[in-house]
Amino acid sequence: MKKHVYLVALLAAGIGAAPAWAAVTAQEAERLGAELTPLGGEKKGNAEGTIPAWDGGFSTPAKAGVPNYKAGEHRPDPFANETPLFTITAANMSQYAARLTEGHKKLLQQYKSTYKLPVYKTHRTAAVPQRIYDATKRIATTANLAANGNGVTGAGEGIPFPIPKAGVEVFWNHILRYRADAVLRNMGQAPVTASGDYTMVKLRDDTFAAYSVPGAKSENLNNIILYFIQETTAPARLAGEILLVHETLDQSVENRKAWVYNPGQRRVRRAPNVAFDNPGTNSDNLRTSDQLDIYNGSPQRYDWKLVGKQEIYVPYNSYRVASGSLKYSDILKKNHINQDHARYELHRVWVVDSTLKPGQNHLYSRRTLYVDEDSWQILAVDCYDRRGELYRVQEGHAMQFYDVPTLWTTLETVMDLSNGRYLALGLQNEETRGFDFTVQRTAADYQPSQLQRRGVR
Repeated sequence: MKKHVYLVALLAAGIGAAPAWAAVTAQEAERLGAELTPLGGEKKGNAEGTIPAWDGGFSTPAKAGVPNYKAGEHRPDPFANETPLFTITAANMSQYAARLTEGHKKLLQQYKSTYKLPVYKTHRTAAVPQRIYDATKRIATTANLAANGNGVTGAGEGIPFPIPKAGVEVFWNHILRYRADAVLRNMGQAPVTASGDYTMVKLRDDTFAAYSVPGAKSENLNNIILYFIQETTAPARLAGEILLVHETLDQSVENRKAWVYNPGQRRVRRAPNVAFDNPGTNSDNLRTSDQLDIYNGSPQRYDWKLVGKQEIYVPYNSYRVASGSLKYSDILKKNHINQDHARYELHRVWVVDSTLKPGQNHLYSRRTLYVDEDSWQILAVDCYDRRGELYRVQEGHAMQFYDVPTLWTTLETVMDLSNGRYLALGLQNEETRGFDFTVQRTAADYQPSQLQRRGVR
């Protein structure tokens, strides 16, 4: 009888309904740190030897081979001397089709003469602090989905569903993955026209991840997992615009809260529409609000299906594209970034399909997510329009920030297949201090009253 109930629940999870269970058994949790990595990936390599075993990743600069790294510098590339094993182009893509996303196939076909995937040796560099591993094992038996899968209960600090049984659990693993306790990101966002022109938008993102701090538990977070301020600092016509977000953990109880400061009006007001497919800040309509950090917010408008795990060529260890020796003009080219600076590796990823629920509305009718098994970072997304046609392709060019440690994107792209435009977000090459993980923050720094003080220019 118990087995029958489990199978019914599993079927429900596959078609998008939120199962009543989510937590794993104590016996299953014992696999974490044994045959599985502490975050739930397969510790062993693949049969061909093209994916190595995970050996702990780059948890310090010394383990990355750059012991003299100093905070604030551009992070040296541990693999600077490597060359591609091969390059996938439109001419040879049929050889590699089984390990390509649908988005990459389309990009190779559409931009035959310029788009390519330089594939390098695979390195499983992902690592987070030991306390995140400990917390993941601790909450694996207590974490559950909230009503309709629209939140998480019984969790804190760690990955809630390291052995996922439903697509929406993978979504929440991405949302609640460890990035840092706090980070200040000075970065560029470039909406690039079909001809390759762009005006750089400079952003200052200030984040405090309350969910990830030591000892955090869902019951003592006041339902807030993350505090976020995004300030536009350039160009002059946009400078001074500020967005504040309080991201909620159980969105079945309360949706995210947001405020904006408008420098022209010099006042703070609530912003109820900073979510879903409303346009992202100063993105020239090239990304939706829920595409920042590849995917954010509530899963409530979609049904979620766990397709399974696959070996896919994904952007990974993208140190070169973050290099301080490159200018933005070296990276930003017509239709897509300069692929000579990109790096792709073969990794196992969880594949998740999200399909718009009947009666719900969104720019994207379906999204297919490719999620790194070692970090729960989404590395690529295929976005389909309301007719079911492939519309936009997202990439998360990720690297291991070995000084934190965490694996996160250093560059996010959203490529519009319908018009040749694209957005590049997270550019830090020309910033003197791009991603600063040394800042100290508390929830008090992210209250609406703070926006008025920040908004002086």
